[in-house]
Amino acid sequence: MTRIIAVANHKGGVGKTTSVACIGAALARHGKRTLLIDLDAQQNLTFTLIGDKEAESSVYDSLIKGTPLPVVEIAENLDLIPSSLELARAETDLSSKLMREAQLKNRIAEIAGDYDYILLDCPPSLGLITTNALVAATELYIPLTAEALPLKGLTMLDEVVGEIRQAINPTLKLGGVFITRYNNRKLNKDVVDAIFSRYGSKVFSTKIRENISLAEMPVTGMSIFEYDPTSNGARDYEALTEEILSR
Repeated sequence: MTRIIAVANHKGGVGKTTSVACIGAALARHGKRTLLIDLDAQQNLTFTLIGDKEAESSVYDSLIKGTPLPVVEIAENLDLIPSSLELARAETDLSSKLMREAQLKNRIAEIAGDYDYILLDCPPSLGLITTNALVAATELYIPLTAEALPLKGLTMLDEVVGEIRQAINPTLKLGGVFITRYNNRKLNKDVVDAIFSRYGSKVFSTKIRENISLAEMPVTGMSIFEYDPTSNGARDYEALTEEILSR
């Protein structure tokens, strides 16, 4: 069965896009057929994987016009559905459609059998695009920085997930929580303790440490495993991916 994982947090700057790119590359290295879907109008995942290359169509066309998802081959076992600036108006365009929350689920269903893993890079909001991702997903992964503010803001996300599970997607589960931009400062340790207290066994053991190579990777056109395979970033995302594969 295809695992469809929404990587979501309505706060920006927590490493959603970097995580999707790195986990996707690691899954592909493990021989898993992997599809990444960029659902953010900022197009950061698209830029990371194909640079300034202009895609002929994007996930916007599939959501609004019902066209098949435009698959772009990135590497062996790794494909991308690119985003576009048009996605910024998708919330408005979706609002008048029947079954507006299920548009992405319907398009994914057409190709899900081709993949072992589908990762959804969600925008930093809880609007219709993120709702579409949560309706389509089998699992939700939440990246968190080890700071107090992101943790406080998760109540709203928890409520949205509960509503979607109750009304539309009863099979959606919290698959995991992982910590990004980690260092050994006392604040980090205190917040990590609070995260474990809240989510318990759902928290992955692997923490993604602060690493300059992860910040440099998007402009290189390479995965972290190609750009700096001995970096903490490469080691940490490989370890996290191994945990994901074991769940």
